[in-house]
Amino acid sequence: MSNSSAPLPRPPAMSVIYRGPERRNRRTDDQAWIEVITQMDRIYADLVRYQVELEQKNADLEDAQRFIQSVISSISDVLIVCDINGQVQKVNPALVEAVSRPEKSILDHPLKTLFAPEYHALIDGFPAHIRSDTVIDCEVSLLDNAGQPFPLAVNCSPRYDHDNRLSGFVITGRPLGELQKAYRELQQAHETLKTTQQQLLQSEKMASLGRLVAGVAHELNNPISFLYGNMHALADYEQRLKRYLDAIHTGIDEPARESLRRELRIDFLLSDMGPLVEGSLDGAERVSSIVQNLRRFSMPQQQQPERFDLVPVIERAITWVLKASSQAPRIERELPDSLSLTNNEGHIHQILINLLQNAVDALSDTVHPVIRVSAGQGKGQIWFEVEDNGLGIAPEHTSRIFDPFFTTKPVGSGTGLGLYISYGLASEQCGGSLSFSPSELGGARFFLTLPQEVEA
Repeated sequence: MSNSSAPLPRPPAMSVIYRGPERRNRRTDDQAWIEVITQMDRIYADLVRYQVELEQKNADLEDAQRFIQSVISSISDVLIVCDINGQVQKVNPALVEAVSRPEKSILDHPLKTLFAPEYHALIDGFPAHIRSDTVIDCEVSLLDNAGQPFPLAVNCSPRYDHDNRLSGFVITGRPLGELQKAYRELQQAHETLKTTQQQLLQSEKMASLGRLVAGVAHELNNPISFLYGNMHALADYEQRLKRYLDAIHTGIDEPARESLRRELRIDFLLSDMGPLVEGSLDGAERVSSIVQNLRRFSMPQQQQPERFDLVPVIERAITWVLKASSQAPRIERELPDSLSLTNNEGHIHQILINLLQNAVDALSDTVHPVIRVSAGQGKGQIWFEVEDNGLGIAPEHTSRIFDPFFTTKPVGSGTGLGLYISYGLASEQCGGSLSFSPSELGGARFFLTLPQEVEA
């Protein structure tokens, strides 16, 4: 017996011998299973891909929902989403805060339960209005948890689904409390501005009037002096007539009476009394006219548009400004006999005074000062023009000459309100316009246009 072990013999391989038909069937079955497995792999891959896409779309949808919710939450205006029958489907935090009620107690309830009873009929009509594709814009009041009204300015617009079918409506509302507060503040600011403008206007008028006092005083001095002299003469005539009549009443004889008549110059007295009275009346009328002109100048806001001739107003403005001026520029007039218009005479007088005074001030350093004044009419308008041969206005200042408080005069020489007020009076009060351009004389040219008829 040998010590080495010999390898065990391998069992003989089993061999299956297929016959022709069986081999073909087996091959067919294998091919079918391969196709089934391949199809299953394909379907599984599609399912995986669809799952990934679905998860991505779900994430995108959640992001969109969070975005929409954050936007809705950040809206300060009230937002209410309703279905086509007026049932509340969605509200934003601003609405919840306004009515002080939990969101659950609002959803799936009729819309009108949020509003005051007097608005229920209006709210019930929202679905009908939406079906006709109209937008409602009105003022209503919500009711808070304590039954107190909460005023809103609401707007209602239709809402459509993915098939573009009408599915409901959306109501947005802005609290009127804030709007009313803002409106009151704006109105108060406007009133303050108007008051300030009126104060500035009156201040400038008083400043202008102060500059014109000397000229007006001169205008008043002549008729008053005439009246004063006439009153002295009439007082002397009164004493003579009284002495003559007293002598007649005492029964003086005719020779003595005639002698006294010649002594007292009764015949001259009687012939002179008529002109004295007539001249006194003319002087009084002149004083009255000047006072009325001053009144129209100082208080034009109390006047109504009336018919008047512009030419005398121009002449009066020239006289007043020149009388108050320390220098006497030469005035070149190109004026028609008359220019009739219906407007506020006081406002126009103020404009003319300011323009002429501005021209006089511009000529303070001019050796031979000249002011050209012209006026005319055409195309339903009256125009007035004043030019000077002063230094003019620098190009960098031309855009600011009508700004308030802008002036090139030395400090203390002007407020800078004359042209600003004139521009406002011309455009806002008199229905006209005021413009500036360089003058062919070398200085400034201001051109005023006014309608021939302005409504009262």
